[in-house]
Amino acid sequence: MENEFFKNRLNITRRHFFGKAAAGIGGLALGSLLIPKIWKGDGTDVSSSPLGLAQYAPKAKRIIYLCQNGAPSQYETFDYKPLLTKMMGQDLPESIRGGQRLTGMTASQTKFPLMGSFYNFRQHGQSGAYISDLLPNIAKIADDICIVRTMNTDAINHDPALTFLQTGAQVGNRPSMGAWMSYGLGSENKNLPAFCVLLSRGRGNGQGVYSKLWTNGFLDSTHQGVVFSSSEDPILYLNDAEGIDKQDRRRMLDHLAELNQLGFDESGDPEIQAKVQQYEMAYRMQTAVPELTDLSKEPDHIIKMYGPDCLVPGTYAANALLARKLSESGVRFVQLYHQGWDSHGNLPNEMGMQAQDVDRASAALITDLKQRGLLDETLVIWGGEFGRTNYCQGNFTPDNYGRDHHPRAYSIFMAGGGTKPGTVYGETDEFGYNVAKDPVNIHDFHATVLHLMGINHEQLTYKHLGRRYRLTDVSGNVIPGLLA
Repeated sequence: MENEFFKNRLNITRRHFFGKAAAGIGGLALGSLLIPKIWKGDGTDVSSSPLGLAQYAPKAKRIIYLCQNGAPSQYETFDYKPLLTKMMGQDLPESIRGGQRLTGMTASQTKFPLMGSFYNFRQHGQSGAYISDLLPNIAKIADDICIVRTMNTDAINHDPALTFLQTGAQVGNRPSMGAWMSYGLGSENKNLPAFCVLLSRGRGNGQGVYSKLWTNGFLDSTHQGVVFSSSEDPILYLNDAEGIDKQDRRRMLDHLAELNQLGFDESGDPEIQAKVQQYEMAYRMQTAVPELTDLSKEPDHIIKMYGPDCLVPGTYAANALLARKLSESGVRFVQLYHQGWDSHGNLPNEMGMQAQDVDRASAALITDLKQRGLLDETLVIWGGEFGRTNYCQGNFTPDNYGRDHHPRAYSIFMAGGGTKPGTVYGETDEFGYNVAKDPVNIHDFHATVLHLMGINHEQLTYKHLGRRYRLTDVSGNVIPGLLA
């Protein structure tokens, strides 16, 4: 009678049971093939999701970050403030400045004369977004981008601000955004790194970039950004030495792996295994990188779109095109740094030269991704580490001026990857000095980017020296207004 009861209640046969169990085992097997390390874990946190998988459906699969190093002025790009032109030369009201700390470059000024933009603004796209005439090509894609006018940061000088933007902390030895993405999601292409770094130098006043901006921090060194060179060899020391062929290299790596395994068995140092993985990645890259970095094979219409500079290694245009190729090939995070935006003086001329370098290629990248059907799954970010002051630094002259650092409010834009296209988010006051509506701080920005990649920013953590660290530290909120 008891067996009859359970048979009626469960309504399941032995064949049905084993059929369902087999399907589950098949799913486990498929998961291990798609992501070999899916079941790897140290058992210290049973609540954490397996690395290599998004925690929910991602909007974006990859990121291309076009970092405008040195901080372009929002008043000459995306934040139109006619009051500054109307009040040109008048002193910034103390009630607006509100005791904001100053850098050493303007701390000795007794007057802060307001300065309107040297460039005109026009409305573009269905949204009617105001964009400066300095960026005519970006203006043409106004309906594809989401302009954020209320970014704000805690740092007032370049080094801590750029470090904060890239790592979520103003101090060093914290994993960069790309390293966190590599750690959390892995790579889509086993022959290429998950995180690549491209460098270009503009013609304006430059600020340096340094390896701590793409460091792995306390994560395994396999997550560190791989820097591409503008020389004939995009990856230095990647090619085999003279007299060494592919078979010799393979035998050498096999023997080296055996020796390293002995060292690991003795010490248990995970960095030994990380080094072996890096050797193997370099070996695989020997085949993939040369073809990928050969831009001369791009069709004529693509070269025309990015401009002739895209065939000159190390230029912004060449790196923008290479960023598309890397992303298209499955690189999770491509970081492009373009130096030269630090316009403390001679701003109209310096920003004009910088815009000539980046405007066409930035718009071309987004258009190129869109026409290939890749923009929806690729998040493109464009912007610097802070903004510039609405007042003149140094002597006041209407046609040749400079602006100091300003952390309270500045502009960036994003495109694709689940962001809301054709929109302008946030408002600054009529002086453009303070956020009036919808602020976005650095931690909010990071939380939103991780969300677009399918990651809960509070759950992507790493235990180091007794503390669980994350990109957003102990704060940050996803900004719904930026999401499509």
